[in-house]
Amino acid sequence: MDVVVRTECGAVRGESREGYSVFLAIPYAAPLDGARRFQAPAPALPWDGVRDAQAFGSSVPQPTSWQPGDDSECLTVNVWTPDVTFSGLPVMVWIHGGACMGGTAATTDFDGAAFAAAGIVLVTLNYRVGYEGFGWVDDAPCNRGVLDQIAALRWVHDNITSFGGDPDAVTLIGQSAGASSIVGLIAADGAPGLFRRGIAQSPGKIFVPADEARAVSAMITSQLGVRPTADTLAEVPPQAIHAVQMAPVAIMSSEPARWTHPNAPYSLIIDNELFDAPPWLRTHQSAFGVSRELICGFTTDEARMFTVDTDLSATDPADTARACGLSVSAVQDYRTGNPGITDDELHALILSDALFRIPALWCAEANADAGRSTYLYEFAWPSPARNGALRACHGLDIPFTFDAPHSPLAASLIGPEVPPDFHPLSTAMRSAFAAFATTGDPGWPQFDSTERIRQIWKTPPALGSDSLSTSRRIWPKPRSS
Repeated sequence: MDVVVRTECGAVRGESREGYSVFLAIPYAAPLDGARRFQAPAPALPWDGVRDAQAFGSSVPQPTSWQPGDDSECLTVNVWTPDVTFSGLPVMVWIHGGACMGGTAATTDFDGAAFAAAGIVLVTLNYRVGYEGFGWVDDAPCNRGVLDQIAALRWVHDNITSFGGDPDAVTLIGQSAGASSIVGLIAADGAPGLFRRGIAQSPGKIFVPADEARAVSAMITSQLGVRPTADTLAEVPPQAIHAVQMAPVAIMSSEPARWTHPNAPYSLIIDNELFDAPPWLRTHQSAFGVSRELICGFTTDEARMFTVDTDLSATDPADTARACGLSVSAVQDYRTGNPGITDDELHALILSDALFRIPALWCAEANADAGRSTYLYEFAWPSPARNGALRACHGLDIPFTFDAPHSPLAASLIGPEVPPDFHPLSTAMRSAFAAFATTGDPGWPQFDSTERIRQIWKTPPALGSDSLSTSRRIWPKPRSS
């Protein structure tokens, strides 16, 4: 059955389903036409009549999930709500990952029906990725993808009451690059008044200095033969940028010690405007009087997603350690703390720590040390896919978060058969996240730098202490200068 809601830009027609209503592809910003592809997001354009909101819209430009000619009105949100006639419901806003290069909200991977059934208004959003979102532009602000996220949060603040939500009870939730945005905004006291809490699933070490971002982007624009200005870049088709954007990685990976994040061409930029330090170096209390609570988490075997198809038999773990900024002596420290570990497992463990596990721990430590309520989790459920080779890899917690065992992501990370413990564990996780969005307490003890308690998501769930004891001794947290 159709259901119509009025937003500030115009009316939208969604679909009422059993137990919830859904509205798809509602614009929160103007189309990405011309130079707007590389500028700060502009306000959405109003419309007359009732806009259909019953199908996903276009993704933003990227190598996958997008084709030349797709609609430029792609900065959109999707909303799942228990009932548009309700009021004061907690709101969760999902920010997808994708290494700042890809990702879309136009997917059943992030279906919000299960959250709506739990009494939550769930919003998912597209934001610019790739050069449009995170490349250096001389005459435009940095971190335009994050500015898109903030623009979407303003849309939520101004419109979510019409969908039954409470604009003063917004919790951000996201994974990987999306989680990095969340810990960055919390640490920098960003987007004041637009969200209260954050759930960061596998935030990464992807914050880079502005001069480094400029140098990496220059490698891309030199391949294109253009200057890094909004008008000049607007003349370059997205697919032309996609064709050359990985060129810097070959250069950076040959000298990894020179680069903060040598694995990808785009990162979150420390621009001294939105972000002025990595989130693990920001430990002050909120300047706006809001002590934002944080759940931060990681998976046990993050990097198995990236190493499972790689032949590492001829690679010395010492080379992996050096590439991640560690001394060669760290290899023996890892072996001592993890008796019997194989070289293949050691490669994956070092990479897991470098990319996600240690940054997540550092963010939890910084937030707790600043006096903010902080909760840590480890997702340890081992996937049966690929004969168990993936283990508890990066992204595996997403299908559990959304109770989506038949989604495309679940098909690749879990397999065609739904394990019998999937739904109980999914329900437990989602219930904890929903409780956190509602009350600020997910139901397990707070993390601090003394007890270091974490929730371990496995069958059955359990509590653990002294999180990552061996790894955190090998990786001393950087200190601000």
